[in-house]
Amino acid sequence: MTTARDLMTAGVRCVPASETLDRAAQLMRDHEVGALPVKGSDGTLTGIVTDRDIVVKALASGKDASKITAGELAGGGVHTVDAGAEAALAVRAMSEARIRRIVVVEDGLPVGMITEADLARKLTAEAFATFAGRVYAAH
Repeated sequence: MTTARDLMTAGVRCVPASETLDRAAQLMRDHEVGALPVKGSDGTLTGIVTDRDIVVKALASGKDASKITAGELAGGGVHTVDAGAEAALAVRAMSEARIRRIVVVEDGLPVGMITEADLARKLTAEAFATFAGRVYAAH
């Protein structure tokens, strides 16, 4: 059985909700990632902040990235899947939620992330096309 762990990129980095967006952007640059899960002060995942979020929702709106926190930008919760879950469950969860990344957790702690790029590399062309069709379909 292929699991979420088989699809994920390991070593997910998180950013505290209290961290500023400019620092989050630096972390993305340093770790060569486009998204960081956001952790609240109690250690729970509260959302995800993406490079696109920083540009579109903050910078393009004239906001100062040194004064806005990751927690302020990354509202709405975060989608997760257990590392041992069947890969098809992770793909289905991403498709149904129309999201391009999902955090993989083990014992409640983030251990990786499955991104659209991971799916493109690891799914069959047909399975990836089905995923993409669902995620990018008009609402």
